[in-house]
Amino acid sequence: MLDKTLAIILAGGTGTRLHPLTSDRAKPAVPFGGKYRIIDFTLANCLHSDIRRVLVLTQYKSHSLQKHLRDGWSIFNPELGEYITPVPPQMRVDGEWYSGTANAIYQNLYMIERSAADWVLILSGDHIYRMDYAEMIKAHVERQPDVTVACMEVPALEAGAFGVMRVGPGDHIADFREKPAQPEMLADDGARALVSMGIYVFSKQLLLDELRRDHDNPASSHDFGKDLLPSLIASGRACAYRFGGDSGRVSPDRYWRDVGTVDAYYQANMSLLDPVPPLDLYQPDWMIRTYQEQTPPARTVPGESGNEGVFVNSIVSGGTVIAGGGVNHSILFSNVHVGDEAIVEDAILFNGVVVSDGAQVKQCIVDKGVVIPPGTAIGVDPARDRERFHVSEGGIVVIPKDYRFN
Repeated sequence: MLDKTLAIILAGGTGTRLHPLTSDRAKPAVPFGGKYRIIDFTLANCLHSDIRRVLVLTQYKSHSLQKHLRDGWSIFNPELGEYITPVPPQMRVDGEWYSGTANAIYQNLYMIERSAADWVLILSGDHIYRMDYAEMIKAHVERQPDVTVACMEVPALEAGAFGVMRVGPGDHIADFREKPAQPEMLADDGARALVSMGIYVFSKQLLLDELRRDHDNPASSHDFGKDLLPSLIASGRACAYRFGGDSGRVSPDRYWRDVGTVDAYYQANMSLLDPVPPLDLYQPDWMIRTYQEQTPPARTVPGESGNEGVFVNSIVSGGTVIAGGGVNHSILFSNVHVGDEAIVEDAILFNGVVVSDGAQVKQCIVDKGVVIPPGTAIGVDPARDRERFHVSEGGIVVIPKDYRFN
């Protein structure tokens, strides 16, 4: 069954709501959790689910993403028909860029047609979660609907950002609305709704037929949620698969996050520092793989003032040196340097960030290659921060990649 499955990961979105973290990279390539990229979670799910044929459809500022795939995910054996292959727009159809989720896959019909797959698993490369796709594919093969849609329950206030569905007997999808203004709540829980996770399983031939039909429809926006799913659901042959860990291979944490905004991204990172985090990165039989840079161990050393370098309740990656400064409730990627008497609190520092002596960095995200000058305060004076940087609705300051202070 799994050796007859082709996975297609949609990884070409611009991620405008995550700007400026996406000003130089695609959203799936944004760093996460001290050492990972966002796409690592979807790829790790494929790896642990025994799915060995994966196409990654790239488009927007894809160099960083493609380099990461090359360096960290060249792990399958092509002699056995295994691969993780990035696929940029090739202008094979209509000579255009990808113009929607369905159109991106339509433009690569020939790759699906020439595959030996019987089923196609469609995924997004910009969500944080752990899931055994094998169980979902098994359910699809057993029930044989036109499409199986992974779904989960979310609070009412969040539902309007997703495709909201209503299911009937046998988990057949009775209704589906993409990002409705008034989401329909669950019959047995008026405070929650059932939403699509953007994960679909199709039989190959049906998917090919539906993509061709959608392409020929001039009124279509060529989007799965807006166009393909409603027509399939109207036929009565669409089933829901409830996310929640039915497989014993992955713990049922029911954690799934769309980190599409700066605040959502920040909160998802910070939740990793909870005493019992909602996402367990340390589950030994479902580890998240990534490119592992060769760095020396992280360490703390005394500064010239005589202060010891310390960190409390933080994630600190290899190559980082805390030299007389203090780090609290923060996530530090590789090769970060925190100087003497510097304070880092409630912050995320990407690779190579330098926090110079006496600087204060609070409630912020600092992208790669930034040097915070001595004595500089970030996250202390909101008005001053807004003059120089992007500040999210939640008050998180974002310093863009390679920013140079005057």
